[in-house]
Amino acid sequence: MRLFHGENLEEERRLELGQDADNIRVDSVGNRVIVGYGQGSFAITDARENRTVAQIALHGHPESFRLESGGSRIFVNVPDAHAVEVADGGSGTVTARWPTVRSSANFPMALDETSRQVLVVFRNPAMLTAYSMQDGVPVASARTCGDADDVFVDAKRHRVYVSCGDGHLDVFQDAGTFRRLARIPTASGARTALFVPELDRLFLAVRASAHEPAAIWVYRPDP
Repeated sequence: MRLFHGENLEEERRLELGQDADNIRVDSVGNRVIVGYGQGSFAITDARENRTVAQIALHGHPESFRLESGGSRIFVNVPDAHAVEVADGGSGTVTARWPTVRSSANFPMALDETSRQVLVVFRNPAMLTAYSMQDGVPVASARTCGDADDVFVDAKRHRVYVSCGDGHLDVFQDAGTFRRLARIPTASGARTALFVPELDRLFLAVRASAHEPAAIWVYRPDP
């Protein structure tokens, strides 16, 4: 992990973590940076001192993970272990494992903290599933588009957005049953996205094709 500082973005420090870094999250309250990497590890870095202060061992390579606001829990997709694992950022241990049973390839994840749910999207089969944040019990599920890579909660509208590499963006009404409101055609392979609530926009990364250059497509949700 390389740290850049100041207006000129000069490299200040480099921390050697290991191979295959995948996701990074910033805990602004605790002044920490958490990085998932390798065959099953989290590195927790003190953002003030720019040093690694803890390591958390998982049961496989971590994919998407989310930090509980107002708490110490870290929810993480571990598809190699066919599980969602819950780690404690304070103690540095895994405190719970939620088996995904017959579903696999759990890559995207989001937290709906209003409903106290962890939202996970599987690629096999293509399914959106909500788990209780308290005990990991599945509480709702729905079929979704294929080759999903990102999922977002629109708290303002009580909606869920899923972006998929099969060339679609699914919109669900989050009312306990995930009723699909729309399936929007996009572009094949366009699965990486970012929803920014402050801007009320969803940005979708679209790959270059034989006829078009790479681009960012911008979506504005309906009122």
